[in-house]
Amino acid sequence: MWYLSKDSNLSPKAKEIVDTKADIYFSIVSLWEIAIKVNIGKLQINRPIEALPIELQYMNIQVLPITIRDIEIYSSLPLPNTPIKHRDPFDRILIAQAINHSFHLVSRDNAFDAYPIPRMWE
Repeated sequence: MWYLSKDSNLSPKAKEIVDTKADIYFSIVSLWEIAIKVNIGKLQINRPIEALPIELQYMNIQVLPITIRDIEIYSSLPLPNTPIKHRDPFDRILIAQAINHSFHLVSRDNAFDAYPIPRMWE
């Protein structure tokens, strides 16, 4: 969302990744979370929710579905022994997908660092 809206919260490194990388994936779970937050008033976007998949397709970003293997990995993820307990189900499925597909995760949330996935932000 920050990339699409040219939000200053997006790190220069994250912007560069989207600008220059091929084979970028955007999880359907993130679209689902955006739709929920828009619906309950926690997020405002300057476009209809239906436009997001079209914009992603235009940018050659593939929407990543949730697979059975993602769910299996999700169900086996331990809660980390850190002060930041990552219990958010949306974040945990992103972690499972990153593990399953050997993806790097682009996020500023350092709670992802408790898992065996490479996180890119700065």
